[in-house]
Amino acid sequence: MTIRGLLEKNVVERPKRNAFVWCEDKVWRRRNWSEHYARVRDIAEGYGTRFGIKPREENTAIILGNSPAWVECYLAQSGAGVAVVPIDPKLHDEETRYILSDAEAVVVTTDTAHLRMMMNIAPSLPSLRGIVVVDGVINEGQRIGNAEVVGIDKLRISGGGAWYDANVALASDVASIIYTSGTTGNPKGAMLTHSNFVKDANGAFQTFNADLTEKDAFLTVLPLFHAFSFTANMICPMVEGCEMQFVESLRTVGRDMKILKPSVLCSVPLLCEKLYDKIQDGLNKSKIARFLLAIGLRGPVMHMVFLKLGGRLRFMITGGAPCPRHVLECFRRLHVKCVEGYGLTECSPVVSVTSADCTAIGTIGKPCAGVEVRLADVNENGVGELQVKGPIVMKGYFHNEKATQEAFDGEWFATGDLASIDEEGLITIRGRKKALIVNREGKNIYPEEVENVVGKDPAIQDIVVVGYTQGGDPGEKVGAVIFPNEDWFREQNGGNLPDRAEMEKVAAKRAQEKSAELADYKRIRKVSVSKEPLARTSIGKVKRVVYKGTLDE
Repeated sequence: MTIRGLLEKNVVERPKRNAFVWCEDKVWRRRNWSEHYARVRDIAEGYGTRFGIKPREENTAIILGNSPAWVECYLAQSGAGVAVVPIDPKLHDEETRYILSDAEAVVVTTDTAHLRMMMNIAPSLPSLRGIVVVDGVINEGQRIGNAEVVGIDKLRISGGGAWYDANVALASDVASIIYTSGTTGNPKGAMLTHSNFVKDANGAFQTFNADLTEKDAFLTVLPLFHAFSFTANMICPMVEGCEMQFVESLRTVGRDMKILKPSVLCSVPLLCEKLYDKIQDGLNKSKIARFLLAIGLRGPVMHMVFLKLGGRLRFMITGGAPCPRHVLECFRRLHVKCVEGYGLTECSPVVSVTSADCTAIGTIGKPCAGVEVRLADVNENGVGELQVKGPIVMKGYFHNEKATQEAFDGEWFATGDLASIDEEGLITIRGRKKALIVNREGKNIYPEEVENVVGKDPAIQDIVVVGYTQGGDPGEKVGAVIFPNEDWFREQNGGNLPDRAEMEKVAAKRAQEKSAELADYKRIRKVSVSKEPLARTSIGKVKRVVYKGTLDE
């Protein structure tokens, strides 16, 4: 099965049901599967005839925020056998230029907000011959470097489809080339096939026992250029013919949930924590809620909260980092089934998920159906590098055979993550192999373990634990870079932010004291307080590499 095959299946089985809902000019709009498919075919005709894109030979790119246009332009090209490179719209010019150059993209689909960037980088991209703009008014015949600039309405050929019909993607064709974050050197493009994505979505559903139907709706908050969101928020809904719901913005998630009434939320812990904080803030401000809780009537309060989330939420699926216990417990009290997953871009990306009925905290569940895992170089504590084999693993890195060979241990993809597997087959991630801290006695300290403990202190908003060296001493010591929780300090200081130096001193002291809950060799010996919130990736992970080595003496 291909991604195109999923689209066409939905057109046949449910042509009039909504494919997506989105907000445009403050109005909520809908498009059914039949209308969606017609637009995909029309757009594909324009890509093929206007730019002469050669399927399986040439690559294209998309630089857009979440929207129906993102989905339609992607399907129009990948469905014809063209490999599409999804790019983060927030990357700097040089980062974008590198990816477009490395991928040898011949056409870029973007918006007017990124035209200035394209003017800066297009002249240095000899392969680029087309720029498609999905909004605004584009002058006919406009060019940037060697590239012709075309508006989406001019590109679409109404009633088209001949090029799309003549070029049909195969399951083995590369659907996406997704570039990794590049925390170690330049980013690498993971080549993922139609089969990779479809089997990953099906395997995840089978493993977490989802009982989804076409009546379910996925709230799309995370950016589609990211592998997790692409599979969870686009491919998974297509498997069952579910509705995709696009939030208007990150600021309106709470409001949009109440309007759209989603049944599935695929997100990262950072967003789930923000929802949790909003729930708690609302309860604290509600006299009725406080009264009901005071007399022990939790049920009506939970129902009030559930209605604010739309009143239909059944699943909350998180990935990218462990979801805090208090957040999971809160949503479970709302009778929302919480599923935690683990994955990597190179694995399409979901490797494992917990079942919908799993109540264990801290595990990432069992491998998705059809996926095999093993531990390599296991130590005395049963911890080793997690390796993966199966139909979800990438073909390799685009034009980078050396990196591809280094990523595999024979047939097994080496994740670089340290894990343990219990007698029930449940996997627990212990940390990144490269982030591991080894002290002078040879003991291993997993930064994530320390972060999970110290990060619970209310005075600390952000924390990253890193190893540092001191003089010529052998081994590493445990250090931390933190950012204080200014809201907490205001609450403690009558609504006013205390003196910065005093706040930093208190936060640093509390971090070290909190780490005393751990074994002595895991305790934080040195703290640096950042003046700004810690740098994060597009899905909310702290960029650990930014802080590596910053505490060395």
